[in-house]
Amino acid sequence: MNTLVVLTVVDIVLLIAGLGIYLYIVGAQLSRIATNLEECSRLVAAIGQNAAPIMQDVRHINRTGGVVAGALPLLYGMAEQIVAGVTPREPAPSEPVPARPASGTRRSRLAEAVGYVPDDETVGAR
Repeated sequence: MNTLVVLTVVDIVLLIAGLGIYLYIVGAQLSRIATNLEECSRLVAAIGQNAAPIMQDVRHINRTGGVVAGALPLLYGMAEQIVAGVTPREPAPSEPVPARPASGTRRSRLAEAVGYVPDDETVGAR
């Protein structure tokens, strides 16, 4: 019975020592994490201070962008009317053609400038 008591005491001492080592390691890691978080907090505060003067300008840029985006459909419609007014009228086709989108077709005139006519266009369509 004497040996059993000694082994129990040794076992308890080893358990307490293991827990102490574990708590020391966890405490060291938590203190490193706290230090890193404190540094990150300072950096975020510095970024906030640096960004504060430009926030009013960013709001102004966003408002201006909204106005421009709202005007784009009107500008696009006006540009289509200008192009339609300048483009020569084609004679009515003898066969019905497939429906085109409401916005019309967009084509480049760069190919025509060098004399290239794609296969799907007729010579008289220029």
